[in-house]
Amino acid sequence: MATQSTGMQQTTARGMGAVSGWTIFAAIMMMFGGVLAIFEGIAAIAEDDVFVSTRNFTFQWSLTSWGWLHLSLGIVVVLAGIALFSGAMWARVVGIAVAGLNLVANFAWLPWYPFWAITLMVIDGFVIWALCVGPRREPRAV
Repeated sequence: MATQSTGMQQTTARGMGAVSGWTIFAAIMMMFGGVLAIFEGIAAIAEDDVFVSTRNFTFQWSLTSWGWLHLSLGIVVVLAGIALFSGAMWARVVGIAVAGLNLVANFAWLPWYPFWAITLMVIDGFVIWALCVGPRREPRAV
């Protein structure tokens, strides 16, 4: 099977397996954001003194519950980021879904650590945007 390579984009003769620069960006950012979420989860499970609990917030989970949620989501985000290197469409869809879940979880996490939550929300927003842009389509030579 013939393979053409132009810059950061690699396509096969059938057009399958395209990995564009935005997909690589999204994969790296997902792995980075997932590792940060894992650290966030570990810190919350250990009930570190870094976090401050607020009263009368809508989401009344314990700090340990939030920690397990962020730890498990972080692992899934890292695995989805690794899967993006395959260039498969299912990996893009899973990446968008997992980044969206992580964005919502970090929005709910705002009262405990606002700077960290906003940073991860921005990363997830860029990941969703980069995965929705998709690989650039090259015109086929006849």
